[in-house]
Amino acid sequence: MSELSLLLVEDEANLGQTLRDYLRAKKFNVDLAATCAEARVKFAQMKPAIAILDIGLPDGDGITLAREFRKQSKECVLLFCTALNDPTLRVEGLELGAEDYVTKPFELKELTLRLDRILKSRQITLHNPDEYRYGKLIFWPKRFEIQDADGHISSLGQKECAILELLIEKKNEVVSRDEMIEKIWGENSFPTNRTIDNYIVKLRKWADSDTSQVQITSVRGIGYKLEWKGH
Repeated sequence: MSELSLLLVEDEANLGQTLRDYLRAKKFNVDLAATCAEARVKFAQMKPAIAILDIGLPDGDGITLAREFRKQSKECVLLFCTALNDPTLRVEGLELGAEDYVTKPFELKELTLRLDRILKSRQITLHNPDEYRYGKLIFWPKRFEIQDADGHISSLGQKECAILELLIEKKNEVVSRDEMIEKIWGENSFPTNRTIDNYIVKLRKWADSDTSQVQITSVRGIGYKLEWKGH
């Protein structure tokens, strides 16, 4: 399963971290912003499929921010998550194109149920994306291409592409060489560990061009792990 990019704009640190971790566990690729200024930068970098916005923010308000986001993207799903249970704000938010307005406090499951309903109605799926974005790093699995942090685009071989997809699917988990062989080469092929290591070389150069976002680390005697470091 792949992930939809989601920008979470929440200035309350504990709630923001809780929501971020919960949504990541639900297979969303979440980045967290605590201010309007930070959210604007991350929205431009991520081009997220979904933006969940608080309304009361230290340097502005989520309504204005959502209006800016809607001008930049007609497709981005907008959802407000706020303690301000004001009918006027609710109407204003929905009129500018937000799909939903959730008031605090709320159950985490309620939020994901609302997201599921929105995604189904928009016919957006978590499977088989055309691209993965991690900050400036981009991976296009169907094109067999990657873009590094400097904007350079490189082609991938079929095995390199399959390895990267597997590492992303199991983000922050160790993927053993045996699992790579089983899932990518199959039972009747017997590549050596050195073969896999050689395939990893180009992928690590791509990740190392922006280690603040992604890093592919080796786990001695076992395999590799793609660590996503977005906040």
